[in-house]
Amino acid sequence: MPEGIKELVYPILKEELIPALGCTEPIAIAYACAKAKEVLGAFPEKMTVRCSGNIVKNVKGVVVPNTVNLKGIKTAALMGVVCGDASKGLQVIAGSTAQDVARVKELLKSDLCKVELIEGEENLQIWAVLEQTENQVQLQIKREHTNITKIIKNGEVLLDKDDCSSQPVSAIDRSRLTVESIVAYVENEDLSEIRPLLEKQVECNMAIAEEGLKNPFGSQVGRIMMKNNPDDLFTKVIAYAASGSDARMSGCNLPVVVNSGSGNQGMTCSVPVVVYAREKGISEEKMFQALALSNLITVHLKTGIGRLSAYCGAVSAACGAFSAITWLAGGNLRQIEMTITNLAGTISGMICDGAKPSCASKIASALSCGVIAHQMALNNIAFEEDTGIIKHDIEQTIDAVGKLSRDGMRITDQVILNMMIND
Repeated sequence: MPEGIKELVYPILKEELIPALGCTEPIAIAYACAKAKEVLGAFPEKMTVRCSGNIVKNVKGVVVPNTVNLKGIKTAALMGVVCGDASKGLQVIAGSTAQDVARVKELLKSDLCKVELIEGEENLQIWAVLEQTENQVQLQIKREHTNITKIIKNGEVLLDKDDCSSQPVSAIDRSRLTVESIVAYVENEDLSEIRPLLEKQVECNMAIAEEGLKNPFGSQVGRIMMKNNPDDLFTKVIAYAASGSDARMSGCNLPVVVNSGSGNQGMTCSVPVVVYAREKGISEEKMFQALALSNLITVHLKTGIGRLSAYCGAVSAACGAFSAITWLAGGNLRQIEMTITNLAGTISGMICDGAKPSCASKIASALSCGVIAHQMALNNIAFEEDTGIIKHDIEQTIDAVGKLSRDGMRITDQVILNMMIND
């Protein structure tokens, strides 16, 4: 096992596996506004929220949790100032009440909050500017959903971490992860340190998946799948994850433990593994090993892609989930690599056109492709080198997927944003 991988795993998963209430982009806006109000020390008389295009894309179509059916940047921002508690991070509005929502509805009718688009900037950026009498607070979030990089109050700089904005916020060197080192870690190391993180992920993500199956949230992708084919193992594996997404995108007030800044990715890389293990009667110990494998593979793929892009993150998370399922089915390292190769070589390029109910269908599509990739791998079949974007080895292929997302899909992202903003 490559030196130092053991020491990387807990810090990585501690950073990545965090609970979030609702879609992380509107929640990041609520967090920014709640923190800015805290610094201001009063309820604002005027506020402006400026967002990069990918934030706009991922806020437009989802319900803000605890608001019944309210959507949009203004809703998220106003929830943050009316009832947000910044100390709760991505669960900033978990304590909201019906009275809070009623107040937000009234404020939406006013001109208290204005929204502006940040053009030509990196994908994840939010500015919250709050004013009250002669006081003003400007607060910036960049690169990660709760990463506050600047706070300016009445012209005085209280915080400035933006002198290295081109660098990732985390100091952990994720580039040292490889598929081989991840598998070796899972198979040879004691997981007791990371197990509480994984237990929380199972508790939260399975609860919202079950809620999505019980109730008609969103497009009801998982409910329809289970209705039509309730006894099939892989239908159940896919349907549970899709149902969790449907519930989350439609304002369910249950938290999700995210992966790489996304609740949908957190559910996609965890719920299928749990369902498969439980349906197969696999021990909890082995299930948690598989969950560690899935989460780390997802992080590994997402490292080269970035937090927000035109590349649907469900693809990376499905690679993680079915790498773990292949391992649970007795697959070796080579077959795990084949699973990733087959999935990435088939569905890479599925677009992200924002967070919304159709995310459940995208998750189902990525996981359905994962079933095929997994079954091919267990029969020792994988796409050969130079089949499209497939390279000589798995790490080169993962690098190619990252390049596809960062470089190849940049113009795609801009076209999607223009279509969504100028509709």
